[in-house]
Amino acid sequence: MAIDLVSRADWGARAPRGSYTNLTSTKGIKVHYTGGRVDPAIVNDHAKCVAMVKSIQSFHMDGNGWLDIGYSMAACPHRKVFVGRGPGHLPAANGPGLNSGHYAVLGLVGNSGLVKPPDGMLDGIVDAIEYLRDKGGAGKEIKGHRDGYSTDCPGAALYEWVKKGAPRPGGQPGPTDPDPVRHPRFPGRLLKYPPVMRGEDVRTWQAQMDKRGWTIDVDGAYGPGSREVCRDFQQEQRLGVDGVVGKITWDAAWEAPIG
Repeated sequence: MAIDLVSRADWGARAPRGSYTNLTSTKGIKVHYTGGRVDPAIVNDHAKCVAMVKSIQSFHMDGNGWLDIGYSMAACPHRKVFVGRGPGHLPAANGPGLNSGHYAVLGLVGNSGLVKPPDGMLDGIVDAIEYLRDKGGAGKEIKGHRDGYSTDCPGAALYEWVKKGAPRPGGQPGPTDPDPVRHPRFPGRLLKYPPVMRGEDVRTWQAQMDKRGWTIDVDGAYGPGSREVCRDFQQEQRLGVDGVVGKITWDAAWEAPIG
């Protein structure tokens, strides 16, 4: 089943107050719950899910003073996944100094009322994890908010599920491997110019671009020539054109079809 996304326009999100801080990759995902009471009636009324996500955004913006809702995505009992800040953007919900390490995915359960996530919500959280891996460079880690931050979040029931590896309901496998070993793994640093960056990771990427037919010096030095090849390749593949080899551009060098 493809992910059932609820776009920001569809749930009536307010516009953010400013520009997001961008992310090219993270260690993985941190799972959250609301921390308050969730009306069990949301299980039978999706409109209540929409209203809850809107109220969370208002609290984060008007109460916390954040530029937007703090979560990357949110999953409801109906296996629908709300786009919060979305992939490629720094969340705000993980805690000071912890947001760049993981995206934040909310399950619409609380500490009273609806406290046990229904199967549709668990599937939705897994759908969100796989989406953030595919679109946002999220790594393998699946953690609870409490891992590294003093909080009860994401609650006992959801945290036990997280500790089991976030399996899908009914014994189905959990999230797919975000980075199966099909090619050299992204080195973890952005390759960019200026200044000239040197290393075996640069040489590896240059050698692959040379194999793809680009005219490039395979010398392990990422300078203006490499940047121009990167820009042309990004434009060809309809990626963000910035001349920087991040995880998406790195993976595309091996995975994108040639010609």
